[in-house]
Amino acid sequence: MNKQERKEIYNDQVEGRNAVIELLESGKDINKIFITKGERHGSIHKIISMAKENKVILVEKEKRKMEEMAQTENYQGVIAMVPPYEYCQIEDILQEAKTRGEDPFVLILDGIEDPHNLGSIIRTAETAGVHGIIIPKRRSATVNSTVNKVSAGAVQHMKVARVTNITDAIETLKKEGLWICGTDINTTTYYYEQDLTGAIGIVIGNEGSGMSQKVKKNCDFLIKIPMKGKVTSLNASVSTGIVLYEAVKQKIK
Repeated sequence: MNKQERKEIYNDQVEGRNAVIELLESGKDINKIFITKGERHGSIHKIISMAKENKVILVEKEKRKMEEMAQTENYQGVIAMVPPYEYCQIEDILQEAKTRGEDPFVLILDGIEDPHNLGSIIRTAETAGVHGIIIPKRRSATVNSTVNKVSAGAVQHMKVARVTNITDAIETLKKEGLWICGTDINTTTYYYEQDLTGAIGIVIGNEGSGMSQKVKKNCDFLIKIPMKGKVTSLNASVSTGIVLYEAVKQKIK
């Protein structure tokens, strides 16, 4: 069995201590937790205790076998096997806003391909109070073990909808009363000059090419982050954090 075949078999897994602890605390289904044989220091004790309390099967494996299973380099001696990630519908995201009694606050990712970026974005969005994230089915990172680990378990608390067409998703949000804000370096309005209160969807484009032209045309307005250095772009997850927290700041005024 080659490495790629192993990765396909163990595709639905959560790796890393913090991510597994978040998973256990979320109450979601866990098929089995593997720990490296002899690993008993630090937060491993907490994981073992929580797993026993939740009646989750614990299996000890030799380090070599664990390394073969791991999809990330720093799995920290623990891997949880879980059912396939359950994506939600846009309606579920809007319902989440209603349940919280808040204006919908939605993040739309137009082709984020790096799972590390997606994980970081999910982590930031969850802490910022975003009700849900929309990603496309094609040319986009999906929720996998890397995303789980980088998000530090935040993915367990964030609704993610995977759609066929981002433009159609935007139209659905508009019909529900959301204003759609796109990010584009070539526009004239800085992010802190734009009203980001109320029901809003914020679009973050692909790491290299930004938003597609079709998506850009469907935005109600565009904003940019000022660039003072010689490099004219920011990492997608950094840009997301700047814009999301400007919206948070405006909403709590």
